Amino acid sequence: MTPLNARLREALLAGRRRPGVRGAGAPVKRRSDGFEFAELREYVDGDDPRRIDWAATARAGGLQTRVVFEDHALTLAAVLDGSASMLVGRTQSNAARALAAAEFWYGAAIDADRCARATAAGLAFPRTRGRNAARHCAEECDPPGATLGAALDVALAALPRDAHVLVVSDFFDFDEVRVRLRACVARFNTIALVAGDPWRRGLPLGGFVRLRDAESGRVERLYIGRAERERYVAASAAREKRVLERLLAAGIAAAVLDDAGPPAALFEALGIAPRTALTP
Repeated sequence: MTPLNARLREALLAGRRRPGVRGAGAPVKRRSDGFEFAELREYVDGDDPRRIDWAATARAGGLQTRVVFEDHALTLAAVLDGSASMLVGRTQSNAARALAAAEFWYGAAIDADRCARATAAGLAFPRTRGRNAARHCAEECDPPGATLGAALDVALAALPRDAHVLVVSDFFDFDEVRVRLRACVARFNTIALVAGDPWRRGLPLGGFVRLRDAESGRVERLYIGRAERERYVAASAAREKRVLERLLAAGIAAAVLDDAGPPAALFEALGIAPRTALTP
């Protein structure tokens, strides 16, 4: 595990322990054999004698047991958009960036952690745990042309309720998956990365060009000049901002996945480090 993976794991554990609303993506803490103090109560048969609080016992006049929250393992899952628009890119496709994000995500798994990968073809949920399971899930590939909606359906049907779920997509079909995303928020700790437009800084084209829609395959001949390039940059930024606002409004931690890389995007989504201050 790299230092950055360790920071990610620490952030996920800290986020899990923050007080949350039942059914809103924050799992309810369970009283068990852990380390974080929950409450004091009267001793009952079967309690661990090591948990007896003798100072509280002296004050109450009867045995008092310290109850703590369970420090249980993480369940890390990922859902990646496999639609045709994700195959677009300059030096690297958004699909490749999504796989890199999943690899970094699973890199936070250790020891007893469970890992799962939801694709349109089904759920990969290895019986092994920790790094072996992480490696298996990171190597899973989505079927060609798989839709985000189909993969989310698998996740909602099969993942355990307390899972941390990473969703990576360009979200061009946001309206189609909106209800599913809200269902994910109700069941999981959900984080979304918006795959940035490869040409968000400007189209490297000029004059009359032939453009093909990645999803539909439709080809059009258009003129691209300075004004058209400026409008494209503005429209790309506006769409990403709109998608982020809708994800955040749904209760999903979100950021844009761009050239800064997966660690920067995930840390920004979790609010634990600014991109400019990110160091291994």
